[in-house]
Amino acid sequence: MRRGLVMRLVAPCFATLSLGLSALAGASTQVSGPVAHDNLAVYFVHGSAVEGAVPVTLEEALAKGRVKVSETGSVNELTVENVGDDEVFVQAGDIVKGGRQDRVLSVDLLLPPHSGRVLMPAFCVEPGRWSARGQEDPRQFSTSTAAMPSRQAKLAIQSYVAGASATLIMEEQHPADTAAAVRGRADAAARQAEIWAEVRETQQQLSRSVGTPVAATASPSSLQLSLENAKLREAQAAYFDALRSAEESADDIVGYVFAINGKITGGDVYASSALFRKMWRKLLIANITEAISEKNGTRASPPSLDDVQAFLTAVDSAPPSERALNSSVRLATGGGDHYLSTEIKRADGGWVHRNYLAR
Repeated sequence: MRRGLVMRLVAPCFATLSLGLSALAGASTQVSGPVAHDNLAVYFVHGSAVEGAVPVTLEEALAKGRVKVSETGSVNELTVENVGDDEVFVQAGDIVKGGRQDRVLSVDLLLPPHSGRVLMPAFCVEPGRWSARGQEDPRQFSTSTAAMPSRQAKLAIQSYVAGASATLIMEEQHPADTAAAVRGRADAAARQAEIWAEVRETQQQLSRSVGTPVAATASPSSLQLSLENAKLREAQAAYFDALRSAEESADDIVGYVFAINGKITGGDVYASSALFRKMWRKLLIANITEAISEKNGTRASPPSLDDVQAFLTAVDSAPPSERALNSSVRLATGGGDHYLSTEIKRADGGWVHRNYLAR
């Protein structure tokens, strides 16, 4: 146990219940949990994984130099290029570090080997910079080790994606003077303002929770640099040590749902348990960070398994709206009074990832 950190596992039960997610193609699916620490509770989705090769994640590909994420001169548009021999999976909410300002990527994407440059909608998470930072290359992004730790920011991104704007940006040629382009720019600007506000709010809440400012001297407006703060890392460690081991206890986990302060916040489900495991550490740390920022000094019981089932069933039962993002992938979006959902599919119809967000 780390000095000064107290780990506490709350309600470590693993009862299961049947769940019929159409996203899992009729597979027998169960939910277990909760496993909880402090104000964060995690529920695991178990199911049969789809066979086949597992994509490389954006984090892995950037670390190995197999993908390039580049500036275009536009705040809300980047390019990504897979220069390697393996398919690369990009998940909405991935934060990329570097360039003229750090960004959060807006859509899920699958990049085939040697994909060529592909347009990618994005939002700024560092409003105080539009130039090189230190020795970083202002033309390129170097790493993607963090994911967006704010439900409200993710809701703003998903609301944007649910419209036609993201598809318009990803077209190779998108005339700047069309009515759709004008609406798309206005929508992006409105969502960008929401995300900047959420970045500031997240930084303030994290500073309050850890007892010290998390803004970095090198760039005070950078969410990414705030997420690298040493005091925040210490606070994350107690949650991480208590929660990560639960995922290692079963080899059929394909996703999770999490709750903060007794309320369901969202979750992710994957067609591949191997892809889930690749993404899990990044997602868990983002959820832990959000839980730290939302600490309010009260104790709330985690939602029941029935509550989690009802949430997933409600999201899954609504008819989605589906459209092509590009020639490789299709995006299905769903919405209701209490949730938003997105699902990424290959052009041949095979699904890869589904995200759930509570409103």
